[in-house]
Amino acid sequence: MSGSLVIQTSFLGDVILTTPLIAELAKRAPVDALVTPEGASVLANNPHLRTVFRYDKRNTYGSALGLWQTVKAIRAKRPYQKVYLAQGSLRSAMLGMMTGARERIGFATSTGHLFYTTEVQYRPDLHHAERLLSLAMPSEERLPAGPIRPRLYPSDDDRAMVDAFLRRSSEPEVPVVALAPGSAWGTKRWPYYVDLARRLAPDFRIAIVGSKADADVAAKISEAVGEERVINAAGCLSLLASAELIGLAQAIVTNDSAPQHLASAMGTPTLSIFGPTVPEFGFGPLAERRVVAGHEYLECRPCHRHGPQRCPLGHWRCMRELTTDHIMSLLTGVLNPPVPV
Repeated sequence: MSGSLVIQTSFLGDVILTTPLIAELAKRAPVDALVTPEGASVLANNPHLRTVFRYDKRNTYGSALGLWQTVKAIRAKRPYQKVYLAQGSLRSAMLGMMTGARERIGFATSTGHLFYTTEVQYRPDLHHAERLLSLAMPSEERLPAGPIRPRLYPSDDDRAMVDAFLRRSSEPEVPVVALAPGSAWGTKRWPYYVDLARRLAPDFRIAIVGSKADADVAAKISEAVGEERVINAAGCLSLLASAELIGLAQAIVTNDSAPQHLASAMGTPTLSIFGPTVPEFGFGPLAERRVVAGHEYLECRPCHRHGPQRCPLGHWRCMRELTTDHIMSLLTGVLNPPVPV
């Protein structure tokens, strides 16, 4: 049985936002995915996927041999009727063509669109999860009604690892708020997480999620709050275990980065802080309870699709002027939504 192949070798958040497309395609035929090693780890246990192919484009970038080895592995496994190009680079388009699939479906605006057999309109007005889902919809179909949310599937081992982290706390009855202070892009990192943690500590335990790159800010939070109120998981958990920890929190405060999408997949109430970017790009939170913080009156914002490492104008007002008081007021609303009358 052939089925279809989804190619998504972009950022981790993009991989997470591709899961609604995968779930939709799985209703029709078996689905495989080709993703980066990091993407493969976050798609583990996904019941809608038959096979996940790993493609380390960093180690094979520009390598014809690496590209061909990936194609051989795919073609040896099975033929495909359709390939969906959720990542639109020329290299991904070539991969799709070399699989031998008769139909190659992607966005008309993609770099590799000349290799597609079907070009789908790219809708900048949609959330990216909806845009990706539209690849599965012929032109006469509409997107499904109702909210669209990504899904992740932590394993029993992931849950056991998180339980072990939580048991280290001396105050297991105190509720948890997760903080995700990191980002690969320097200007996306809101600078006041330590102060926010200090303000939250009387009422909550603080779970810090992120990578090893966030160790310094995690250490500062632990020092400011006291280790008895901190669950420092930065660089210590797998991506799905991090998702499980986020799923157990009362809420998460996060930059415009991967933990926001982990929270969307786990349904965790989310406060997302946007500095140089804006949610109108299509990458805002999708949890049912969600709030976005951003400096609405800066003419220089947004300044970049992803967020530069340094402010182009040198003032970084988009983040510096989002005060802890303001974030606390928004978080209170996330934690205590109004009761329907």
